[in-house]
Amino acid sequence: MSEADAIKKAGSEPGTRDNLAQALRRCGLEPGMALLVHSSLSALGWVNGGPVAVIQALLDVLGDEGTLVMPTHSGDYSDPSQWGNPAAPQEWWQPIRDTMPAFDPRITPTRGMGAIPEAFRRWPGALRSYHPAVSFAALGPQAKFITDNHELDYGLGEGSPLARIYELGGWVLLLGVGYDSNTSFHLAEYRAPQLEPVTLGAPILVKGQRQWVEYKDVDLDVDPFPQIGAEMEAAGLVRIGRVAAAEVRLFYQPAAVDFATEWLTRERRKQQMAQAG
Repeated sequence: MSEADAIKKAGSEPGTRDNLAQALRRCGLEPGMALLVHSSLSALGWVNGGPVAVIQALLDVLGDEGTLVMPTHSGDYSDPSQWGNPAAPQEWWQPIRDTMPAFDPRITPTRGMGAIPEAFRRWPGALRSYHPAVSFAALGPQAKFITDNHELDYGLGEGSPLARIYELGGWVLLLGVGYDSNTSFHLAEYRAPQLEPVTLGAPILVKGQRQWVEYKDVDLDVDPFPQIGAEMEAAGLVRIGRVAAAEVRLFYQPAAVDFATEWLTRERRKQQMAQAG
């Protein structure tokens, strides 16, 4: 989005740290929350200070007792044989595996996450989990608990920051993005039955040395997420509001994960019965 388009989208006033914080409070954010935020800066319109002002506003609302969490995924840290749109030439696969820098939570950039998470991963005091593809960053009293011991296998499952947020009774804010960005539904994918494991790979540091490692995961699918979200809204589990030019959704993460787990379990069993019948 161009600067002119952002100004036009903002309407009567620019987004600022203060008015963003006021709007976030009206949407239901409270001090002390453990809050996972998925975001789009462009959806907000023009914001004075850009991603820095958005992060400051979120931290202002959560206060010293709250913990802010964002996805800092780096999907390009993966096996080139599985890349698409565009695919890497096959003769490049092994050279890419041999030369890709090891994942380093301090310097590896995010990919496809947007300007807000990219700024947040470098925020003073923020901690980042150690997973080459699906890391999360967190800041606040619960940051270490959330980001520590992020398991390599099944990276959005029970050994992930998503499961730690579930244990804490955390919340999710979709700030100008849809349910297809809601990583918490992936935790439900692992908890529902009938997913086959796949083998993935990435370069990480093992005892200080770069090493290409393989790990297990499942073939995740965001396609059902918008329907799950719509049914969750119909059940009254989502609070919808506005922050600047963006529509936002706030919901209790354990309730959303449980809802999605039941939904996916039911639908997968239907598919299994149809295939058997």
